[in-house]
Amino acid sequence: MDFALGTADRMMRESVREFCEAEIAPIAQDIEDDHRFPAEVFDQLAELDVLGVPVDEAYGGLGADQSTYAVVTEELGRVSGSIGLSYAAHVSLASKPIDAYGTPEQKERWLRPLAEGEYLGAWALTEPDSGSDASDMDTTAERDGDAYVLNGTKQFITNASVAGSILVKAVTDPEAGYDGISTFIVDPREDDGFEVTTEWEKMGLNASPTCEIRFDDCRIPANRLLGEEGDGWDQTKETLQGGRISIAALSTGLAQGAYEAAKAYAGEREQFGQPISEFDAIRDTLVDMYRKTQRARLLTREAAWRYDEGEDVTLHSALAKLDASEAAREVAEDAVQVLGGYGYTTDFAPQRFYRDAKLMEIGEGTSEIQHLVVARELGL
Repeated sequence: MDFALGTADRMMRESVREFCEAEIAPIAQDIEDDHRFPAEVFDQLAELDVLGVPVDEAYGGLGADQSTYAVVTEELGRVSGSIGLSYAAHVSLASKPIDAYGTPEQKERWLRPLAEGEYLGAWALTEPDSGSDASDMDTTAERDGDAYVLNGTKQFITNASVAGSILVKAVTDPEAGYDGISTFIVDPREDDGFEVTTEWEKMGLNASPTCEIRFDDCRIPANRLLGEEGDGWDQTKETLQGGRISIAALSTGLAQGAYEAAKAYAGEREQFGQPISEFDAIRDTLVDMYRKTQRARLLTREAAWRYDEGEDVTLHSALAKLDASEAAREVAEDAVQVLGGYGYTTDFAPQRFYRDAKLMEIGEGTSEIQHLVVARELGL
């Protein structure tokens, strides 16, 4: 399991795992039951200095690579999909674009507090009518003197109700198609005309807030434009390369947690005078669960390595995300089955992994979209 990790990444993994076991695992089910965002956990993650793992050290980050970040995301997912999801959205979607495209002034003002954990961030792309065609965008940003005025609605936005900054995609030139989309930094605490209109009740991941947000003549300074007008879609495509790797890592963590729960239970639960792990059906299921988890991990690590090498990872990030998300759902379902009736109760973790895993096949590009991307990259 460790052969693809360097010494620094192994040390990071052990540090984060120790924290997860001590601080997150005991409350993982409670925060789901209560639908409570655990702000105190993210305060502790800030103290661990992992909220800006791949962010430039000059602006409060660790200056580490995508591979290290994937290790942290996997470990969080291993105990709590909700915490892993809010973490991944904060780092990949809300922080990295500012690191990549922001001016020095924007980085100091907006990136540093994200990396140092002063608050979490969010990223607003999806709209009620856009679905998988994220470029079909109705939210607009009109220039008015030294400001932009935003109008529109964004949906399924992770962290929006707890965020200190939100990166918003909006149309600045309706006639330019993809080249008419731009990115803006919104301060939900200060900007008038911003409102969280809905916090969704979900099948799973209920300790991670998922929101609908609305802009009603939300006026922001012109210096909140990230990059240039029209850069938004290219920025989005680049952001999603890293984002898909982070979802693959989170999915791998969910699969690992489900596998470990099933293996431990099967070794302790006795039927007909022997542990159920000694029955062929259970043993073979556990082997398949391990195989799927390890395959997902290796695909994710390859994608992260290629990303760190500066390669185009369109194919590899899509493949990793596709495989790992489906593995998470399949392994979690098998874990519920191994535990039988207990697996269906909230006294045991597999049901939570099962419910959490389903979103991995939907968010940041559905499995159907990943098939499309992989086919296109293969020339099919």
